Amino acid sequence: MKWLVGSLLVFFILLGGFFMAPSPIDAKAWQAPSPKAMTGPLAPNEHLRQAELLAKGQVYGPEDTAVNANGVVFAGTQDGYIVRVFPDGQVENWLSTGGRPLGMVFDQGGNLIVADAWKGLLSVTPDGEINVLATEAEGVPFRFTDDLDIAPDGRIYFTDASSRFYQPDYLLDLLEMRPHGRLLRYSPETGATEVLLGGMHFANGVAVAPGGDYLLVNETWKYRIQRYWIKGPKIGQAEMFAENLPGFPDNLAVDEKGRFWVAFPTLRNARIDTLHFKPWLKELVAKLPRSLQPAPEEYGLVVAFDGEGKVITSLHDTQGQHLQEITSVNPHGGYLYFGSLHNDRIGRLSLQNIPGLGGQ
Repeated sequence: MKWLVGSLLVFFILLGGFFMAPSPIDAKAWQAPSPKAMTGPLAPNEHLRQAELLAKGQVYGPEDTAVNANGVVFAGTQDGYIVRVFPDGQVENWLSTGGRPLGMVFDQGGNLIVADAWKGLLSVTPDGEINVLATEAEGVPFRFTDDLDIAPDGRIYFTDASSRFYQPDYLLDLLEMRPHGRLLRYSPETGATEVLLGGMHFANGVAVAPGGDYLLVNETWKYRIQRYWIKGPKIGQAEMFAENLPGFPDNLAVDEKGRFWVAFPTLRNARIDTLHFKPWLKELVAKLPRSLQPAPEEYGLVVAFDGEGKVITSLHDTQGQHLQEITSVNPHGGYLYFGSLHNDRIGRLSLQNIPGLGGQ
């Protein structure tokens, strides 16, 4: 009996300590929109299972990809390396940024421009020399440099997903549900960085339209995509492009025909939507070990939109066995390349194998 009393005493002390300990977040309530049925062009399929797998088992967490003129695939991995996957299948750890390279794209000079979650906005020369372009804007340091794209005039548009939480703590940012994200612009001519949009709920993927008159930026936690005008009569204005999406939108890219491809690392989570009603409960969940917090569903999903925000087609892996937790989709040379935050492979799928594209 003494051992039982002692065990209960320890349990209640620990329980009391858990409830009394401060939460790492200051949660805000939010009412998520009721999810739409995944029908029509969003209906589940297994098109992603047709993708060939590059560097399988030789990379970990190739979150984004970029392909150069020679067909070499570049990707940033979990250990801080930028790897190169050559057309013959050879995989090389090209260089380490010392951080966590995420979004990447080549500029007109052949430099690889990288959004590094820890190091900021970087430029890597073809010879592997790393130059830091920006680490803060308007006096606020970047905490989670995420994705980027380059406009025809050479200016770089990128996101700081959260000015409060670092990359490993992205789930805390979701539970807190406060607008810490920013859309930014860097000018190579002046070296200046400006904030275009603040107050975003996890500013994520960025893609500049082919005409250079607007860009799209994902607002992950609110399941939506905004259009921001960078030229023309609406310059400086933001408007809704697509909302109430079927999952958490991550990176996005545009192809030569003006179709926007959006990667979804996971579908919407009903438990998360319910938690958003109860800030006090979210603050308790945030104190739990990571293994006890809500986890993403193993699923592969990519959606294509036209320039008006209409869904054209979608690509799925409903079991997430071939491709899952897709964080980027990049069109290049008639193919789509798929990155992932934690998977051990890069996917590649020919546009000719995708139904519903109307002549590719």
